Amino acid sequence: MSLTIGDTAPDFVAATTDGAISFHEWIGDSWAVLFSHPKDFTPICTTELGYMAKVKPEFDRRGVKIMALSVDPVDKHAAWAADIEETQGTAPNYPMIGDADFTVSKAYGMLGADVSGDPADRTAADNQTVRGVFVIGPDKKIKLIMLYPMTTGRNFDEILRVIDSLQLTAKHKVATPVNWQQGEDVVIAGSVSNDQAKDIFGTWAEPKPYIRIVPQPK
Repeated sequence: MSLTIGDTAPDFVAATTDGAISFHEWIGDSWAVLFSHPKDFTPICTTELGYMAKVKPEFDRRGVKIMALSVDPVDKHAAWAADIEETQGTAPNYPMIGDADFTVSKAYGMLGADVSGDPADRTAADNQTVRGVFVIGPDKKIKLIMLYPMTTGRNFDEILRVIDSLQLTAKHKVATPVNWQQGEDVVIAGSVSNDQAKDIFGTWAEPKPYIRIVPQPK
């Protein structure tokens, strides 16, 4: 199954470290981040899970729920969480899915439909495509998909930046330019005519007719 931005995020019921969770029901009216891992006790994922726990208050402040996934059963996650706390300083403080039957990984296109068997027989390299980040809106639509190789740790500060942009542009008729940070100028969306822009924004800077720059809306 191939997913793209704008698709409805596949719903599922899964065992997690917080008990069984129905994904769409768990999201509720919030935003959500689902990020996946090929196997427990992998070094780069260990650093990622620890860092995500540290910055979770920033996601909370934005109304974003976090859920992790690993292609291992839930009963292995507790020992890994202890390692994460010991080595990274913070244990996971969000639910972690045990995707031992590969159901969620398959639904999100991270593993092929033909994958089966005991996850203990599979190496992290076998599951190397289970390295995704999915940002999902309150409408249950996928807003962002990022896939990382096993050798490159994810940048969760960048994901926070993208969420700031997604939440701003969902509310206002603007787009955010390259390397945009919260509080910086934005661009009027191309779908807005000049007449509409005058009503909404008043005036704007226009280095080219197709680049209409305004302060970030409040």
